Amino acid sequence: MTPPDQNTRPSVPQLILEGGTPKRAFITALVVGTILTGINHGDVFLDGSMPPIWKIVLTYCVPYCVTTWGAVTGKLAEWRRLTGESKFETQSLKS
Repeated sequence: MTPPDQNTRPSVPQLILEGGTPKRAFITALVVGTILTGINHGDVFLDGSMPPIWKIVLTYCVPYCVTTWGAVTGKLAEWRRLTGESKFETQSLKS
């Protein structure tokens, strides 16, 4: 995460795209998605069939999204800790 600016909360794209989050989420999705695909669709594969492709895609998307969400909330919590902002404060209360 870029050094915190005391007056500006990081934007959502900054939180999502900085600090290696996409790479980490991609690797997590590959590992966890492959395991979940085997668990959820292994019987279909063993029968020589193919499950619907959208189910396989979703199986990989879920760990990617969960990893990204965890990184974003962690970065935001770190920013709040560094700036001393409470998560319940709003900009209107600071004025």
